[in-house]
Amino acid sequence: MEFFIGTEMRDEYLSFEVAHAARKTVEEVMPVKPGENVVITADTSSDQRVVSAIAQAVYAIGAHPVVIWYETQPDAQMEPPAPVAAALKAADVWFEFAVQYILYTEARKQATAAGCRHACYAGMDAEMLVRTIGRVDHVTMNELGRRLRELCMSAQAVHITDPNGTDLICPVDPNPPEYLPGTGQPGVGYSQMLGGQSSFSPLVEQINGVIVFDGAIWPPAEIGPLSEPVRLTVEHGYVTKVEGGSQARVFERWLAKFDHPEMYRIAHISFGFNPGVKRITGRIVEDERVFGCLDIGIGPQRLGAPSHTDGIILRPSIVADGVEIEREGSYVHPDLVPLCRKLGVL
Repeated sequence: MEFFIGTEMRDEYLSFEVAHAARKTVEEVMPVKPGENVVITADTSSDQRVVSAIAQAVYAIGAHPVVIWYETQPDAQMEPPAPVAAALKAADVWFEFAVQYILYTEARKQATAAGCRHACYAGMDAEMLVRTIGRVDHVTMNELGRRLRELCMSAQAVHITDPNGTDLICPVDPNPPEYLPGTGQPGVGYSQMLGGQSSFSPLVEQINGVIVFDGAIWPPAEIGPLSEPVRLTVEHGYVTKVEGGSQARVFERWLAKFDHPEMYRIAHISFGFNPGVKRITGRIVEDERVFGCLDIGIGPQRLGAPSHTDGIILRPSIVADGVEIEREGSYVHPDLVPLCRKLGVL
């Protein structure tokens, strides 16, 4: 996998920058306090340089790093080995670097219920750590995400299109679930993903139209970066048809193998805007945050879906109640343009 992505594996490669990004991660992005127990999980596909740098940064601020390596599992969302799950429930903070991440598993749910603060950085390698955390202005990036959500949530409906034929009408939920990022309060557990993504709350059962993924789909692992568009017909929030070439057929079979209706339900619609991500790389946590992309998740596990998948639209246009927010992958709303400039994107 590493050679497919094109990762440079030398230990000295970006070693100073990795150290800086690791310190920023544990001091600013997911703040760790002196004396806390910090579990760092990785599978045998993870980048050891990143794992070691985070562990060193944790130790340098007076906390206790515990690194756990385990085998790369066949698929994401599989329960980890029992000793891993037990360690997570005892952790104050958990950094996850396994390629086959366990974000939606029972082990994760029990860990956060016990008060663990979880950062999911699945598949992160040294270059990704530097680009997406070390060199990013997180304050401005988070403000961009906040404003994107506000612009959509203040509308009655969001219309999403793209040059490949995406045409999706998404009525906005006037009474959305409470939107709370991690609070960092003692005893309050939560999961936090890589920065550069935010979502609005649609009335899922009223979503109708067409989605055309052209960036990536993952899982299943057999797809990843797309070589051809995958077209989905959506009726009342559920995928009713999958069309395209060989990758579309793989995706259709993967959805069907679960034999569960919720595997076809739209789970979320999210904006990607990490300025360190300019292209598809094959790591879904990064691909969901290509600057200007749209990530649509399918399979809401809170409703019992046995798995979850994400697909990427690279050049979306977004209009909320007639107000243009994004045009073919570039943010054009006057509230967003200055933030993009500050992030060095425009």
